[in-house]
Amino acid sequence: MAVTSDHPGPPRFLPTGERTELAPRDPDPDATYAWRVADAPPDSEATVGDAPVTEFTPDVPGRYLLGLDAPDGDHLLTVCAFPASYEGVDVAGGSGTAIRDRDADDAPVEYAAREQHEGVGRPRVRVDASVAFDGEESAGQATEYPSGESAGEAVFTAVPTPNPESTLDADDLTVTFVVDDRDVETAVADGRSNPRDALRVSGDGRELRVPLDAVPDRLRVHAVAVARDPGEDPRVSVADAAAVERVDDDAASLDEGAGGEAALTPGAPDFRTQRLNEPPGWTRDASVYEVFVRTFADAEEGEAFDAIAERIPQIAELGVDTLWLTPVLGHDGKPHGYNIVDFFDTADDLGDRDDFEALVDTAHDHGMRVLFDFVANHTARDHEWFRDAYQNPDSPFRGRYEWQESGEPGTYFDWELIANLNHANLDVRRFLLDVIDEWAPLVDGFRCDMAWAVPDSFWRELRDRVKDIDPEFLLMDETIPYIPGFHEGMFDVHFDATLYFQLRQVGRGAEPAATVLDAVDQRAEIGFPDHAEFLQYIENHDETRYRVECGDAAAAAAGAAIMTLPGVPMVYAGQEIGQRGRRDAIAWDHAREEVRDRYERLLETRRDHPALGPAGELDRVGYHVASGNLSEQPIVASGDVHPDDVVAFRRRDGEEELVVVLNFAPADASVAVELDHGERDLVTGNRCLVEDGEGTERIRVDEVAVVRVME
Repeated sequence: MAVTSDHPGPPRFLPTGERTELAPRDPDPDATYAWRVADAPPDSEATVGDAPVTEFTPDVPGRYLLGLDAPDGDHLLTVCAFPASYEGVDVAGGSGTAIRDRDADDAPVEYAAREQHEGVGRPRVRVDASVAFDGEESAGQATEYPSGESAGEAVFTAVPTPNPESTLDADDLTVTFVVDDRDVETAVADGRSNPRDALRVSGDGRELRVPLDAVPDRLRVHAVAVARDPGEDPRVSVADAAAVERVDDDAASLDEGAGGEAALTPGAPDFRTQRLNEPPGWTRDASVYEVFVRTFADAEEGEAFDAIAERIPQIAELGVDTLWLTPVLGHDGKPHGYNIVDFFDTADDLGDRDDFEALVDTAHDHGMRVLFDFVANHTARDHEWFRDAYQNPDSPFRGRYEWQESGEPGTYFDWELIANLNHANLDVRRFLLDVIDEWAPLVDGFRCDMAWAVPDSFWRELRDRVKDIDPEFLLMDETIPYIPGFHEGMFDVHFDATLYFQLRQVGRGAEPAATVLDAVDQRAEIGFPDHAEFLQYIENHDETRYRVECGDAAAAAAGAAIMTLPGVPMVYAGQEIGQRGRRDAIAWDHAREEVRDRYERLLETRRDHPALGPAGELDRVGYHVASGNLSEQPIVASGDVHPDDVVAFRRRDGEEELVVVLNFAPADASVAVELDHGERDLVTGNRCLVEDGEGTERIRVDEVAVVRVME
């Protein structure tokens, strides 16, 4: 359902005092756009700017309507403002604004360390859609109209969940629904009733209903949960959204095999429902393999794509199913490729476009999806725009970049070879949308570089643009530290640099192994919804190899951690063979086969046991650690194994329960777990049950053991 419009997109939910960027979508740089505040709470003095891309900051709580006069008509955007309450809980209330606005003299943010927050974090909410007919009831509310006429309705149900650290129950939370302004506009233009005039909300505030005759081709409803803890200002969740869509026969036949986000409505074949912020269904089983394209195959100039394609069968045999390629576009000659000079063609040193498309086809032929590394924050300083604009105030490209008072371009971290784009410039936005249209049809998703540095409004537009064509298209953000608000109509999967950092701390011996569970718990504590997914990794092209910093034993356990904790695991090329160099050519001829065998077994175990995946629940369990010396009485740690080197936890879904034990120490440990469990390790297939000198049954574990829990 790809529809282009200048409408600025979904409603916004903000704390007072936080600004949001407003931008027309699919813009014509030569057109005229004008913003206004069409309606506001009585005490508000908030205004908007005169530029086509401007900012708005709500100054009092309440509901605002912002108007956009555009070439295709007049559009309205709802902004719901709540009392500010996010200090110390999240970054700028859930957006990247505070990070983007940091001054060069500000103290650095520690890389991905666990956030220290005061007070109670945000609640969470999930919104689902359904269609009900002929007086059917949902949540205790019948579809009968006051006139007595019985008819079909689109039903939107919100399930709020308190923050894990809150003393509130779910019943204490309230829900705020907003019907998408775009669909109100479409319904009225089609001659239907205004959905906002026709809707009804249940007495408990958890359900919104709209008669089907007021539903246009698509009706999207957004909602937030609001928590009012004693003595606290209101806390507002990341918004969730769902849609009811009308479908024709062709769309219905396509839907039958789609899976993932969209589903036909049982008993209502003319409609389907969709959870708009749900990651693609295939990510629940996904495992990612990152390729640093310029050294992966140590190929001759212009032959890298072909050389990578030749390795695809070997990569697929490892058991991964998603290939992330670092940037493949024309660049300034630096090996990482993130300084781009040509956004519409591949880099000469890698191969031509036909070679790239052949590589993607080869990956698809081997059951692998491909992620394109999309750079939207900057260009190289060798880009033709910048060369013309630098030290040239009269350049037609001057306004396409950010500039410092010194006359140098805006940049981050004193990077000298890039220049930040000005996303408030319509030429820049038009250009980047054209880049998206160029490459998205060829691949299965984008890994979005420096996502925190690009305005939220752009990512929201990108999401709608690609998802309207392919709901299964994956969007993954590199945002460090991660931001819960980036799951609000922007991204599906988020880099979990917090877990990465904690695994490094454990490997160094600086933190107990059990703190990796704290890192996972933090996701919900700072407000990520339960349906958010996370990329779990222990190394990548920017970081020292884990085994170099922490040793082989800890590296084995850390690699097992990302395969058994809830998330999407990633292997950085060479990690699976014991590579030591971060960006060196992969030493295929010196591969450590025992390391590869271990990763193959871990990936196979994860595939065979969905309880280990993102949908499986994670629970803490009681456990007691000893060294591998079973004659110890009483049980104490040896010099090679300390209790802090080990962590045990339970993973479960509706089909099975598993206990996982990770051991970061260089020697075997024997671990008594307070659960009845089997005797065989599912990773190796070997018996792992032993008895200590007191007759206590323990799990003998080298780096990892995964054992079934017995009923």
